[in-house]
Amino acid sequence: MPPRLSLHTITTKPWSPHQCIDHYSKAGISGITFWREDFESTSPKDLGQAARDAGLEVTSLACGGNFPAPTEAERDKIIDENFHAIDQAAECGAPTLVLVCGSRTDQSLAMNRGQIIDGIAECLDHAASMGVILAIEPLHPIYADTRSAVNTMRYANHICEVLGHHESVGIACDVHHTWWDPDLLKEIETAIRAGDFASFHISDWKSPTTDRLHDRGLPGEGCIPIKEISDTISASGFKGFTEIEVFSEHHWARPQEEVLQEIITNCAKIYGS
Repeated sequence: MPPRLSLHTITTKPWSPHQCIDHYSKAGISGITFWREDFESTSPKDLGQAARDAGLEVTSLACGGNFPAPTEAERDKIIDENFHAIDQAAECGAPTLVLVCGSRTDQSLAMNRGQIIDGIAECLDHAASMGVILAIEPLHPIYADTRSAVNTMRYANHICEVLGHHESVGIACDVHHTWWDPDLLKEIETAIRAGDFASFHISDWKSPTTDRLHDRGLPGEGCIPIKEISDTISASGFKGFTEIEVFSEHHWARPQEEVLQEIITNCAKIYGS
């Protein structure tokens, strides 16, 4: 197992946030990434403290973003919601807020992308004041219609450059979304060299897949070259966590203790420890 492995609570969705904390800690996991719905029953501050009391580091919060909208009033509401997400990240002790940036089919991709850059720019000062990095997550091109118009590491690097490599903007690289890209390793190196690489997420691509959103594989269950990508990230100087983020109706229907143990076993095989 990598020495700094973190799990997203969505990976073991049937468990409550407190069950996730308990099970991850007992299994020897080092970190946890919360999702904003985890705060429906417990405040961000209390949930973050519960994780730290159990020996877990809060690595990220998912998700903010969703910036494109047709009217200024709607975009203003989206900015307010992202300010709230930034506050939640700070309250739970997460250093990064992952951004799923959004897209709309009633606007051009160029317009969507412009509004994404403008929206992130509007949030930067508040993020800096709260000590939170806004981590742009490039999504697979199959999601360019409604989930994100940011679809490659190269374009995420471009946004960071446009925003002056601001201290509160970075990139969350998820192998499920980026593994296919022939320029991935080069763009990862570029992001790390610029100080913009904030988070690293792993899962696997099952072939064939039965659902484009909810049929991810556990690491080691598919065709993504996780070790090769991880080695490039490590060799380039990134010292952060390796975060497990799996959306899977199949795995959510299984006993979650078995899923957790399989993740640990598979990661040990992938990383040779």
